[in-house]
Amino acid sequence: MTARLYYNKPELGEFQSVVDEVIEPASGETRSGVVLRDTAFYPTSGGQVHDTGWLITGLNDRLRVVEVTETEDGKVVHYLDPATRPPVAGATVFGNIDSERRRDHMQQHSGQHVLSAALIELYQMPTVSFHMGDDYSSIDLAAPTITPEQVVGAEKRANEIIFENRPVHIRYVTRAEAESLGLRKLPPADRDELRLIEIQDFDLSACGGTHVAATGKIGSILLRKIEKVRQGVRIEFVCGDRAVRIARRDFTALTEASALFSTQLWDVPAQIRKGFEDQKQLRRQRDDALEQLADAMAADAVKSQPESGGRRIIVRTFPDRDTAFAKLFAQRVTRMGVPAVALVGSTVDPPGIVFAQSTGGTADMGALMKQVLSAAGGRGGGSRDFAQGGVPAGSSVEQILKQAATTIGN
Repeated sequence: MTARLYYNKPELGEFQSVVDEVIEPASGETRSGVVLRDTAFYPTSGGQVHDTGWLITGLNDRLRVVEVTETEDGKVVHYLDPATRPPVAGATVFGNIDSERRRDHMQQHSGQHVLSAALIELYQMPTVSFHMGDDYSSIDLAAPTITPEQVVGAEKRANEIIFENRPVHIRYVTRAEAESLGLRKLPPADRDELRLIEIQDFDLSACGGTHVAATGKIGSILLRKIEKVRQGVRIEFVCGDRAVRIARRDFTALTEASALFSTQLWDVPAQIRKGFEDQKQLRRQRDDALEQLADAMAADAVKSQPESGGRRIIVRTFPDRDTAFAKLFAQRVTRMGVPAVALVGSTVDPPGIVFAQSTGGTADMGALMKQVLSAAGGRGGGSRDFAQGGVPAGSSVEQILKQAATTIGN
C-alpha cells in the first residue's frame, strides 16, 4: 500500500521516494506505470481528478506523469508518457507536482465543500455526488428544483465563507467518533478510520481529497448552469482561477455581442429577445405572402388550364421554390371549387414532388406516387387525395411529372 503524503500535506509540491514496482504496459497500451513507496500525487477518486507532474531520476531525467490511478489493494500507480522509459525498481526518484493543476483542484474541491454546506444551511438541499471536470465542476442535489433566487443566495453565502478566510483543518477519527460529530455526509462503512475536512464553524465532512488551508485560498465561487437530472438538480460551478478565466471569457463574448447590437452589455438579452420577435414577425409575413402568392398562382393555373375528362390537370415544376411551396400550391389548386388534379414538383435541393386532387376525385394519388417513384428509384406515398415523395439525385422532376400526367390521363 502506498503512503499518501497529500493526506497531511495537500500543498506539498515536491518529495523524494523510492520505486517499489514498475508495471509494464498492458495489452494494447504503450505506457508504463510506476508504484512509489510514498507519493504526493493524487489519484483520481472521490469526484476529483488526478494530478500530473514529473518524476526526476538520479540521472536528472524528467519522466512525465500523465495519469495517476488507485488499485483495489491500495497502490497508487503513476502512468508515464509513452515516450518515457520508466525507472527501475529500487531507484530513488524526486516527485514534482504540477502546482497550477494542484492549486486548481484544491480550489474546486474546497469550493464544493463550502457550496454544499451553504445549500444545506440555507435550503436543506443535500449533495449526493460531486464531479470535477477540466472546465467546470458540478454537484448533484437531492432536490426536485432550485429557484434562481436560491442559486444567488447559495452563491452569496458560499462567497461570504470564502472571504472570511476560515481555517480548514484535517483530522482523523474512528467511525464511531464520526457518527457522533454530525458530519454533513457519512461515507459507507468500509473504513475504521476516517479523514475529516473541517471548515471552521461551518462544515465537517469525510473526504480523501486535497484542500486549501483556509477558505480565502479558494478565491471565489461562481455558480453557472443549472439543469434537471434524474436524481434531482445539477449545479455547475467554478472557483478561483477558473472563475476568473470563465468571467473573462463571458465578458469578452458579451462585449462582442454588444458591439454587434450597438448596445450596452446588460442590454444584450433584451436585444436578442427583440431579434427573436422580429424574426417571428418576418416569418409570419413571409408565410402570409407565400400563401397569397400560392393562391394567385393556383387561380391563374386553374383558369388557364382547359378541362379534360371532367377535371383540370395542372402540371407545374418550380425551379426556384422548395417542396413546401409546391405542397402549398397543390393544395390551393384543389380548393378552387372546380375538380382538379395537381402534379407539382420542386427542383430545389432536396427535390421533391407533390400530387393532390380535389375531394371526390376518381384517381388515387398515393398509388400514383408509388408507381412513378418506384420506376425512378425514389420513395414516397400518401392518401387517395394527397401524396408526397422525394426524388433521387440526378432524376428529372419534369420527366417524372410528365409520366404521372400521362398515367392519370389514360
